[in-house]
Amino acid sequence: MDDSRRTQWEHRMEAPLSVAALLFLASYAIRVLGHDLPGPVLDLCLAMTFASWAVFALDFAVRWRQSGMGLSFVRHHWLDAVIMVLPLLRPLQVVRTYDAVRRRHEQPRLSLHARVVAYAGMSASLLGFAAALAVYQAERGAPGATIRTFGDSVWWACSTLATVGYGDAVPVTPLGRLVAVALMGGGLALLGAVTGSFSSWMLQVFSREGDEKPPG
Repeated sequence: MDDSRRTQWEHRMEAPLSVAALLFLASYAIRVLGHDLPGPVLDLCLAMTFASWAVFALDFAVRWRQSGMGLSFVRHHWLDAVIMVLPLLRPLQVVRTYDAVRRRHEQPRLSLHARVVAYAGMSASLLGFAAALAVYQAERGAPGATIRTFGDSVWWACSTLATVGYGDAVPVTPLGRLVAVALMGGGLALLGAVTGSFSSWMLQVFSREGDEKPPG
């Protein structure tokens, strides 16, 4: 298919992908935090989780077919492939869609540096909440676990994203540690983006002050 049809498909799927991302996060949160709910409710949430994955899989498959690039499409769109495979990252689609819509319909009201900080904050919140849910599900009831409540899991996610790592709450299960590794990488990337943007902004401020300073 030509570029115009591919672009139309991408625009058409922005809203469904965002809804699917929020649907996944909501249904997963209910299944994890409401594990004492009736079975039919939990089954419905599980069905919603799989339905959200199906939307991501359909979008990826259609864009792959439209591209005609073969396996090189996966190499050039590795982030989309990772988001489709790893449920933990699917909520980040909301941030991507929000940015795409703002850039297409209007000029961003915020400067580039402010947008980096804002989007990094949104990404950290969504990623941290999803990771807290995953670790709490994996760790609760595990022998020797230090993360016994969802509050413990949220505290752990915050300290991990901030790259502080107090060590008072740590995952002990293989799945919990795998989530921790992914969150560490995400935390470092987000922190680097914010730090780099802030440093660039400071350099611009100092440069303008130097240019405006009258000669002695």
